[in-house]
Amino acid sequence: MKKFNNTITAFFILVIFGLSCSPAGQDKKLVQFYGQALGTAYSVSYYSNEGVAYQVEIDSLIAEFNSVFSIYDTASLISEVNNNLITEIDNNWFSEILYASEIIYKKTNGLFDPTVGSLVNAWGFGTHDRLKMNSDKIDSILDFTGFDKIKYNNGVLEKEDIRTKLDFNAIAKGYCVDLVGKLLEQKGINSYLIEIGGEIVAKGIKPDSTYWRIGIEKPADKALDKQEVFQIIKLHDRALATSGSYRRYFEEDGRRYSHTINPTTGYPVDNNLLSVTVVAETCLLADAYATAFMVMGVEETIAFAEKHSDIEVFLIYEDKHKDISIKYTDGFKAIME
Repeated sequence: MKKFNNTITAFFILVIFGLSCSPAGQDKKLVQFYGQALGTAYSVSYYSNEGVAYQVEIDSLIAEFNSVFSIYDTASLISEVNNNLITEIDNNWFSEILYASEIIYKKTNGLFDPTVGSLVNAWGFGTHDRLKMNSDKIDSILDFTGFDKIKYNNGVLEKEDIRTKLDFNAIAKGYCVDLVGKLLEQKGINSYLIEIGGEIVAKGIKPDSTYWRIGIEKPADKALDKQEVFQIIKLHDRALATSGSYRRYFEEDGRRYSHTINPTTGYPVDNNLLSVTVVAETCLLADAYATAFMVMGVEETIAFAEKHSDIEVFLIYEDKHKDISIKYTDGFKAIME
């Protein structure tokens, strides 16, 4: 059974971002470039003998990915599905995300659920302005929310209710990071760090035999506050994703509403868990679980992590004394500098 470490410290919140890499070895060249992807920014760093920059290929992959999963593109595949224009889906990426989502949906007892699209829109975190929300409005949307209300077999998606809308934003960025990593590996790259909007995959070690280093941020009181490094962690052949309430939210009547929606209640999450970071084998898994754990809260997340040896977690939460506390698995402690 995993043991969790507890620490009380000054208030801070976690954000993951890449740091500068150490100098390349004599026989390897460091390649770094940056760009825009999926409504956020991305960065890619890797070592290769030739020093070729594959940014054009990566940008092309990301653009194609966006054409499948962007809910903001009315011509995207997911928009066509949500608008009931098509039911037959011939796209491997879409199929893989659907099947992965179903597995995670079941493992988390429905706390990860990509059918929350209508709820996300209603709360103003999607493609529409926020509605005037009340219990009746939420109950009416919950009537057609739930992964068990759709079926996907042999490329055909069936909905019990045509109002059900998919939203893969809690898993798509992580999956895209995995795909960029596969592209680099096809190019013979076996030492790289890929980051899209805070979701990360680190592969191999650097030529100087050191691991890739990632920064943990100090607290951000406002969404656009400048990032400052709190601690460094080392990552090797693993993926990492973080979810929190401090960058996307709205305030109303003195209350802050997180962008993470509990798909079982229909309301934004309201617990003492402020931020969660997940380390997993793939960024798809890390991304999805990070969202589910924000809904679960501290104790349920701890219990879940204790039963699943393939993931490590780092939690930041407010304790009963209103102090900020940290809990993390032994496996996460091992990657902290």
